[in-house]
Amino acid sequence: MTTTLDAPATDQPTRLRPPLRLGALEVDIPVVLAPMAGITNAAYRQLCREQGAGLYVCEMITSRGLVERDRKSLEMLQFDPGETTRSVQLYGVDPATMAHATKILCDEFGVGHVDLNFGCPVPKVTRKGGGAALPWKRDRLEAILRATVRAAEPYGVPVTCKTRKGIDDDHLTFLDAGRIAADSGVAAIALHGRTARQAYSGKADWDAIAELKQAVSIPVLGNGDIWEASDAVAMVRHTNVDGVVIGRGCLGRPWLFRDLADAFTGRHTQVLPTLGEVAATVRRHAELLAGLSNEQHGMLDLRKHMAWYFKGFPVGGELRRALGMVTSLAELDDLLGQLDPAEPYPAGELGSPRGRQGSPRGKVVLPEGWLDSPLACDLDLGEAELGISGG
Repeated sequence: MTTTLDAPATDQPTRLRPPLRLGALEVDIPVVLAPMAGITNAAYRQLCREQGAGLYVCEMITSRGLVERDRKSLEMLQFDPGETTRSVQLYGVDPATMAHATKILCDEFGVGHVDLNFGCPVPKVTRKGGGAALPWKRDRLEAILRATVRAAEPYGVPVTCKTRKGIDDDHLTFLDAGRIAADSGVAAIALHGRTARQAYSGKADWDAIAELKQAVSIPVLGNGDIWEASDAVAMVRHTNVDGVVIGRGCLGRPWLFRDLADAFTGRHTQVLPTLGEVAATVRRHAELLAGLSNEQHGMLDLRKHMAWYFKGFPVGGELRRALGMVTSLAELDDLLGQLDPAEPYPAGELGSPRGRQGSPRGKVVLPEGWLDSPLACDLDLGEAELGISGG
């Protein structure tokens, strides 16, 4: 039986935030699904969208991969018929390539929102000057933003960007990045309240998000440590942000978007699914993945999600292993049938981190001499132009 946790009833629900305006685009529930490599394909986006309203962003696509017609990059640009706004995150370090890729997205794929990635902390990206390292070079950041906005403007497509606090606590970039974004015509900026050095460890700095909100005129979205709808409410009240970005918190919990839709419209209802309802969600996810490519590939993709879906539930080790090696829908149905559908949701899991965490890095790997100057227009960042999408 589903358990529902309600806030005290009121005569008239009060919206936590009005709809998010991104140029001509209006997002009724100001909640954004963060692009996650290997996770936010068309199937998972549809699964989340079926739970609640918001903006659901495709996996990161590299500008170079798109311009060079890399097969994997093109295959990742799949959308289901229900995606009325096709949203894609784009990565790159060259203004001209980013502009070219943006035109392709708008003209050939009907994309209605482009988000730019300046927050990736992965060493293979930062060591070349990309991702979270790039905002240190203010002029290069501005050149990329202006070129991309100009390329999207004829199509009426808003451009947003996502960044981190900075490289480390001694090299913060978020306030400059916000100012540059606003001056460049960017429709909104999202801030993950961690530095590249932190990666996904420690606590997100919501005070920095609040500081950015006070400093810029464009909408600001907050990201970091939103595990429950109540966390989103707390972030909005603490920072006054215009909306939130959800990443690891929804892993194995697509119904989080239902809770968020309730919270942002003033209902503050939290629904805790039974094990049987979780199993039904897993089955729906499997069906969508199989439809995206084929059954065999879909089951391979589903395997990574099993530990997240059943985290905290009393599912035996042998059954867990079998679910993590599932090969067909028929086998999945047999395994799910062995679960106790009445088992209540493990309340002890509420509010706990999900996905990767790790520990802070000793030092962010950067190109030699990167921190010597905040200027980079004369630097060749060609090696940072990843040719393959997906992270």
